[in-house]
Amino acid sequence: MTPIVCTPLRIEQAALRGLRTVHIGLGPRRAAAAAARLPSGPRIVAGVGGGLAPEVRPGDVVVATEVRGPSGAVPVPSAPLLAGALRRLGLTVHLGPVVGSSQVVRERERASLAASGALAVDMESAWLAASREPFAVVRAIVDTVGAPLLHPSTVANGLAGLRSLHRAAPALTAWADAVGPRTVVLASPRSFCAGVERAIEIVERALEKHGAPVYVRRQIVHNTHVVHQLQGRGAVFVDEVEEVPEGSTLVFAAHGVSPAVRRAAVDRGLSVVDATCPLVTKVHNEVRRYTGRGETVFLIGHAEHEEVEGTVGEAPDNVVVVGDVAAARTVTARDPSRTAYTMQTTLALDEAEEIASVLRERFPGLSAPRKDDICYATTNRQQALRAIAREVDLVLVAGSGNSSNSRRLVEVSERAGTPAVLVDGCADIDLRRLAGAGRIGLTAGASAPPHLVTETVEALRGLGPVSVAENPLTEEEMTFTLPREVL
Repeated sequence: MTPIVCTPLRIEQAALRGLRTVHIGLGPRRAAAAAARLPSGPRIVAGVGGGLAPEVRPGDVVVATEVRGPSGAVPVPSAPLLAGALRRLGLTVHLGPVVGSSQVVRERERASLAASGALAVDMESAWLAASREPFAVVRAIVDTVGAPLLHPSTVANGLAGLRSLHRAAPALTAWADAVGPRTVVLASPRSFCAGVERAIEIVERALEKHGAPVYVRRQIVHNTHVVHQLQGRGAVFVDEVEEVPEGSTLVFAAHGVSPAVRRAAVDRGLSVVDATCPLVTKVHNEVRRYTGRGETVFLIGHAEHEEVEGTVGEAPDNVVVVGDVAAARTVTARDPSRTAYTMQTTLALDEAEEIASVLRERFPGLSAPRKDDICYATTNRQQALRAIAREVDLVLVAGSGNSSNSRRLVEVSERAGTPAVLVDGCADIDLRRLAGAGRIGLTAGASAPPHLVTETVEALRGLGPVSVAENPLTEEEMTFTLPREVL
């Protein structure tokens, strides 16, 4: 069923011309009457509204996460998806509760409602809220704290609100087109691996043991949510050792560091806690062993990645980074009969093996790792995604843009013939990609928190009924011990 856009005022309807809108009239009585006569189905309430919180200014847009009214609160699960679409249009967007009022609120009432956590107030949404159907509320702010409706700035603020409402129209269209039932197929395993869990726990324990601040060189793992959560607890992330005050506690990130970085930390008298993933440490040990016996090491990986930078630092004059098949066909070694290869742990397995096969063909005496360098978690997540990719219309990969293992999952899906999108959170999901996507595959990179998957499923439920299927490929039981410095 095509969603209906409900607008209280004719002028709001005009601002949203081009959309299928219904003029419902101003106030609770008219809104309730409209709710009774409108057909059941998805609907959006769109119009101007009043701001409650001081940070909400004229022309800003509030997207309701819940609507509060006389009958209680109605959650709006799709709010992050719609807010993301509005932000990509260049609008200033706030996510939070919208409260219903039976009359225009005065300043004292505005302060009282703001104290409840609500961001905006209107006189219709609570009476139109549909708890069992897709439902959304978008309010472009006109009156605010210090600038009520009866104010010299009303005309200018009203025009700002209407301009924002007009600009919001493409996002409302995208929401309407994305509405519908769908199936979400979860790849399993997904999300945190043992190395990531260990690294996060190391920072948490260091904070408990030493107190804030605890410094971390680079991102402890490549995920913005993890970094922000640890920052809130007192972790300070720096780019280089030289930024850390002498005598402080410093944690090395899970991706590993070069010997030069370790020496710099010693020179500054830092108390170091090493959160390097043991599987990355294994690759460092391989490089030292190979170069120690005079071999040139071909390191299959991406030169700009922190893990590769740290690994190269073990023997800079004897490690050659090989980023793709083309490079593998042209690289040279000081002594072609004395060569070896290792791999970045977060590569796509099939792509890395293709590069390795070219090297083996060109250098017959090439030494190889005793066990695969690509970590078990990376391999498992790629295989789990490959198992479902052809069954779905679209794959969503939860993970940050600088996460190598998450980006590789996108590539795995695309090589299987299914389009995939990397999203840092559900607000990054482009609603236009969901239109016509009745079956969605969902996974998360090894550095992405599990709650991102849960939140994504919940947001999709706001667009219509969702059935969830899980395809468990293997159980992961790997654990790593913590360094003695945090025990």
